[in-house]
Amino acid sequence: MSVSPIGGPCRPGPGTHCRTCSLSSLCLPLALKAQAMEDFDAIIKRRAPLVRGEVLCRQGEPFAQIFAVRSGSFKQVVLDQDGEEQISHFHLPGELMGLESIEEGSHAGFIIALERSTACEIPFHQLDALAERMPELRNQLYRSMSRVMGDEHRLIRLLTCKSADERMASFLLDLARRFERYGYSPERFRLPMSRTDIGNYLGLALETVSRILGRLQQQSLIALDGRELRILQPEALYQRSQSANCRARSAAVHQH
Repeated sequence: MSVSPIGGPCRPGPGTHCRTCSLSSLCLPLALKAQAMEDFDAIIKRRAPLVRGEVLCRQGEPFAQIFAVRSGSFKQVVLDQDGEEQISHFHLPGELMGLESIEEGSHAGFIIALERSTACEIPFHQLDALAERMPELRNQLYRSMSRVMGDEHRLIRLLTCKSADERMASFLLDLARRFERYGYSPERFRLPMSRTDIGNYLGLALETVSRILGRLQQQSLIALDGRELRILQPEALYQRSQSANCRARSAAVHQH
């Protein structure tokens, strides 16, 4: 896999504290009281910015920390035994990275910057110790783990019982939902990932990704200028994302 070396050493920047971070309502500090916030902030390591293609952590490295995206975006790439690459996650500001690696004890994939990005490193054993005496932190950690499991379930659903058009519509709507959660417009945002990355994530060829995006534009469901995306008809795009095949399978399961 062609990636640049791991990012630079951790170093705090001026004014970079959890209590002043605009993402604190999305990250683990949610609902922490002042002293608890200080205790949490004390264990955080703030990495130097990474440029596009730099690696935050590598697959197989011993698991010792999770990460929170402060700015920019990341992808997680899993390398299988045959050397094939599969993108398993895209991470946006406020999201946690690495939670799926807890059970195995080693990082499940390469976490790579999609653009100039920054991340907070959270030593897991220290986080676990804090969570033991801070129920609000423990609960937020559980919610974050649940969100990761939900994302994995949605990806499996996308890849197993949705057509190419349905996958793309679902993917764009999921990005819109996540951008709205972070306080941005759900109808106008920039795609941080390339079409090649989108195709890898959705199990589609690059040509198929381009063809579907072109068709969605021709039908005036979206407008795309480079990576700047506008969702023009959210309801119509939602209808496009619904899979008759998935509904049929669900109905068959319930009948049994």
